[in-house]
Amino acid sequence: MPKGKYNKPMAHHPMISILRTLGFALTVLLTLVTYAGAAGNYDYIDINNPMMKKIPIAIPDFKPLTGNSMESTIGGLGSREISDALEFTGYFRSLDKGSFLVDVKQSDVAAPQFKAWTTAGAEFLITGAVMVNNNQLDLELRFFDTIQERLLLGKKYTGIVDDRRRMIKRFCSEIMKLLFGNAGLFESQIVFVSSTGPGKKEIFTADFDGTSVKQITHNGSVNLSPALSSDGQYVAYTSYAGGKPDLYIQHIGSQKVTLVDQKGIGISPSWVPGKNELAAALSFSGDPDIYLLTINGKIINKIVDNPGIDISPSFSPDGRKIVFVSKRAGNPQLYIQDLGSGNVNRLTYDGNNNTQPEWSPKGDKIVYTALVKGLFQIMVIGADGKGQTQLTYNGDNESPSWSPDGSMIVFSTTREGTSRIYVMTAYGTDQRKIVDLAGQQSEPKWSPSLAN
Repeated sequence: MPKGKYNKPMAHHPMISILRTLGFALTVLLTLVTYAGAAGNYDYIDINNPMMKKIPIAIPDFKPLTGNSMESTIGGLGSREISDALEFTGYFRSLDKGSFLVDVKQSDVAAPQFKAWTTAGAEFLITGAVMVNNNQLDLELRFFDTIQERLLLGKKYTGIVDDRRRMIKRFCSEIMKLLFGNAGLFESQIVFVSSTGPGKKEIFTADFDGTSVKQITHNGSVNLSPALSSDGQYVAYTSYAGGKPDLYIQHIGSQKVTLVDQKGIGISPSWVPGKNELAAALSFSGDPDIYLLTINGKIINKIVDNPGIDISPSFSPDGRKIVFVSKRAGNPQLYIQDLGSGNVNRLTYDGNNNTQPEWSPKGDKIVYTALVKGLFQIMVIGADGKGQTQLTYNGDNESPSWSPDGSMIVFSTTREGTSRIYVMTAYGTDQRKIVDLAGQQSEPKWSPSLAN
């Protein structure tokens, strides 16, 4: 299998750019400067190995440059945030700070004592330096290979103090891109459903790790099946606000809501990758069929037309194919349709209830929900129909969705007795809860990376 590696040498010339995170402009200019670095090839980092050894990394508190208390606070908090973010991926293991042999506050963060860090067990090292002047924050971050004793990545970010977490997430994305060839998942969001009272379910968003939870809908009804657009500006969902399950498209910033006003139902929306178009199942002409719509809810054309129920579309990364659920064979199974030719092939044959498919970002796999021995479980199958694998076993597990880099899957589970949002690696390991809210949470959907 191909192994993770540094995909490109880092530029040696300075550059400054305005950063945007989660689709929204920063409150001030957040500049980024690349000031040093070199890339290499780490063939021992095999990200396709489900039993991959977690990489030991040292992340000491960042060094305060002027010594004020705010710098020390940010230095400690920023170090923990990077540690938590990298450990979240399942690739890294942060070393205990008590094992460090170096006092970073008294050392040169640009020229670390590599022997001391390898003695402590670190294969990689991140150092940081913090300067705060009034409300301006300057954050310098460096990523080192302690074994080969060289700098791999160096960045300087400038913004306001409240931009700290955005800077941290951007640096983590740079590390993932350098090591594994993609930007990771740090600048993505998860949209999900949470109960807010008897008979009420609203749509919420959270950061990739379940933090920074925000309520998106406030209609006091039952809202289901949310999906974020590629740019993170719109959420499509099904709502009973009008008394029946209708499709709604909501601009998150302005809260403007568009109702796809059609006879019958409107369910299971899915956005076309990289476009302001979406597919959904509509039943105004009889049984639900799958239609392509504009961002304003206008029908472009019908893309799946077959007697019986066809729902839950998910596009391939190039937008040329969809996987969907159909009862054309008598029970819910997964099918793949080429949108150009219209050719349809059945994907699943095992079991009599296979639903909720989603195509992986790399295009090679499809994750879905299957009824197994009376309980719903998360399964993965190759887009060619081979390599079917069960990933969950405890309780009912539903609504799987890939992270934008394909390394993780978010899903809902009842293993705690009530429905909660969990994540796991793409191989089913490291399953854990990420959202801590009252009520029940369900139907998570991971957004694409929202970084510009």
